[in-house]
Amino acid sequence: MDTTYGMDIKYKNTLDYAQHLDEKNPLRHFREKFYIPIVNGKESIYLTGNSLGLQPKQTQEYVLNELEDWATYGVEGHLHARNPWLSYHEMFTETLSEIVGGLPEEIVAMNQLTVNLHLLMISFYRPTKKRFKIICEAKAFPSDQYAIRSQVELHGFDPDKTIIEVEPRPGEKTIRTKDILKIIKKHGKKTALVLFGGVNYYTGQVFDMQAISKAAHEAGAYCGVDLAHAAGNVELQLHNWDIDFACWCSYKYLNSGPGGVAGAFIHQRHVTDKKRMRLAGWWGHDKESRFKMEKDFDPIPTAEGWQLSNAPILSMSAHKASLDIFKEAGMENLAIKGKALSNYLLYILDEINKKSEEKIIEILTPRNDSERGCQVSMLLLKDGKAIFDGLLKAGVIADWREPNVIRVAPVPLYNSFEDIYKFGEIISAMIK
Repeated sequence: MDTTYGMDIKYKNTLDYAQHLDEKNPLRHFREKFYIPIVNGKESIYLTGNSLGLQPKQTQEYVLNELEDWATYGVEGHLHARNPWLSYHEMFTETLSEIVGGLPEEIVAMNQLTVNLHLLMISFYRPTKKRFKIICEAKAFPSDQYAIRSQVELHGFDPDKTIIEVEPRPGEKTIRTKDILKIIKKHGKKTALVLFGGVNYYTGQVFDMQAISKAAHEAGAYCGVDLAHAAGNVELQLHNWDIDFACWCSYKYLNSGPGGVAGAFIHQRHVTDKKRMRLAGWWGHDKESRFKMEKDFDPIPTAEGWQLSNAPILSMSAHKASLDIFKEAGMENLAIKGKALSNYLLYILDEINKKSEEKIIEILTPRNDSERGCQVSMLLLKDGKAIFDGLLKAGVIADWREPNVIRVAPVPLYNSFEDIYKFGEIISAMIK
């Protein structure tokens, strides 16, 4: 695969060139594995995989198989279904470990993202009078903010005095790594937890998770990450980066359907600690004695020890349909193409600004490859909502965020360079 996706490439703003890039890309055939929404009688230009991924064509078959086994076996499907339900979740650990860079015993598919975040904070946010603060990014996704504040209140602390938000410098849109590390060092003695998103949902900035983890541990704090916009988007090495815990959803880049089953990572050094505080459930109990229904909880010495309930098989079957595609494509290959797509998108947007009488698009997303995945966030300096509405009428499905921000994310599994070229043509015509 051609990995020279940097901005030094001599791009061309032509249909022939975009099609040429598609023809030479070895992942191009994966688009055929997905349903592309139809708008105005033709395939849309779908650029919101950062919000909800598209449906793999094999999802219906995977879900139907479980419905058929339910009809055929009833409760015996737990043991005799084609993929026995009792151990169904165990099928995901290998592929998910490759996607997030963890060991199989550090990974579990379960629950929903914010549920997992709460469960993990119960284990890793254990504040004391001397060490109680949480350091996080400013303008994190609202559910993270709500979870953090409510956990702080649960332990009897004042959120306004406990939560430290790291902000961009005046006049800047993204947060500098050196500023994050400086804040961690400054408040280290009082900090219990450093919790960041792997990718900021608003700007698309990829944070230096390894540096943040190292600084948190040097300060004596735990480090957690929310990978909602990172899993399946950028390359991750959670184990090697020494992250204590992480959680993610599966309905964005992982294409597992609206509200799809989420996932969690707990570092190897923590999973065997049976004394670590957690909210216990019977599916996290030792597998050999689980059905003895005994009173005392004996956690599984893997990330499975944080499970509460048995697996939601229908949701997990949709998850499997997508993960099988990820396994075939390879996360490294997908990350390379994702950056290539976003680089071409940045070029197209720059061309639009050059041709306009005045600059109309400001890019919020970092241009540095290491600080960006698929998503590009555009601040419209004029007629933002009108342009967004016009895009939808023209068959482009994008995402709107106040004030005047359009988020677009060309996803390597099903988006093409031709999609990006056509998107540029459409938005150029509206700006004129």
